[in-house]
This record gives sequence, structure tokens and C-alpha cells, in this order.
Amino acid sequence: MPQTQNDLIVAIVRKGFNPDIVKAAKEAGATGATIMQGRGSGIHEKKILGIAIEPEKDIILIVVNKKISDQVLKAIVEKGHLDQPNTGIAFVVELTKVVGIAHQLQLD
Repeated sequence: MPQTQNDLIVAIVRKGFNPDIVKAAKEAGATGATIMQGRGSGIHEKKILGIAIEPEKDIILIVVNKKISDQVLKAIVEKGHLDQPNTGIAFVVELTKVVGIAHQLQLD
């Protein structure tokens, strides 16, 4: 299995924000995304009658070539306003091996 020149961009945002973020990522060069639902908890979680409310989140996974990783991340941060408090988080994970993205490998 050959080494890859790809990164995984992970963005965790409030539920319902994913269409705009995925569109911005695609405009920046990403070819697609996987979206999963999740629930978040953290130091700023809200409570009602002492019971913590776990806000629903969208988890967006995007595999991109390292060459465009920064520009896609920047587009995600700008569209999701992730530089503002309580809007979400995004990070990049370096991938060493990937299968199932032959369409991207042909573009490299």
C-alpha cells in the first residue's frame, strides 16, 4: 500500500451548519465530505434544572491533498466563523495510508 500525500480535516460544528461549510470546502478544492451526527459536552454546556443539555453536533470529515489542506481549512474556518467562541472546532490529521480515494489520487 503506497504512502499518501493526504490530510484529514475534521470539523465539529453545531447541527445544521454543515451544508455551508461543505460548500466552502468544495469551493476551496475538496472533492467531497462525510458528515456524521454527534453530541458534544464541554465546560460551557448549558443546564436546565441541573441537567446538562448535550448539544447536537455535525462532524465533518474531509480527505484532501496536503497541497490544498491549508486553503480548505481556511475556508472552513471562515464560513463556520470558527475563530469566534462557541462555534465549533476544526483540525487537521496527517494521513499515512488511505484506500478508497482513487479518484483523488488520479488528480494528484
